[in-house]
Amino acid sequence: MDADSFPSAALFQDLKATIESGECIAGGSSIAAEGDSRMFRFSIHAWNALSRVTRWAAGSFIFCERTSFEELRGFSEELYASEEIELFGRLKELARRRGKKILILHRHPLRTSERKLLLYRRGELLGFLVRFMLRPRRTVRSPAGCKPWYDGRR
Repeated sequence: MDADSFPSAALFQDLKATIESGECIAGGSSIAAEGDSRMFRFSIHAWNALSRVTRWAAGSFIFCERTSFEELRGFSEELYASEEIELFGRLKELARRRGKKILILHRHPLRTSERKLLLYRRGELLGFLVRFMLRPRRTVRSPAGCKPWYDGRR
């Protein structure tokens, strides 16, 4: 879970019930925008729709069986961003083989900060997005390509 996210007790209750069911190998949570930015709220709504359809978990809140995580050797150390998306691609294959589910919890979304939007100008974020769309593999394999995560702004 990201340090600038705010989980509710209800989200943890859903997580506990999901784990105890034994049917789920991994998952995450939909997210709710913390802040007033319309761009951020739109991005969050778009991500939540994509996340539930693809069963990709946002890196701000993920869970996974320890044995599955270890079997898959965890996160790729070649990636500087989107490592959770890559991991969930491998987890989906493992879940299919084991007859288990990947679940994105949605009844009690994780509230998350718009901190990155406040630290960077729109042009900087748009530039990152364009680079990512044009060269996704190259962008996420370089700290310089993932400037919003690695340039030290806090």
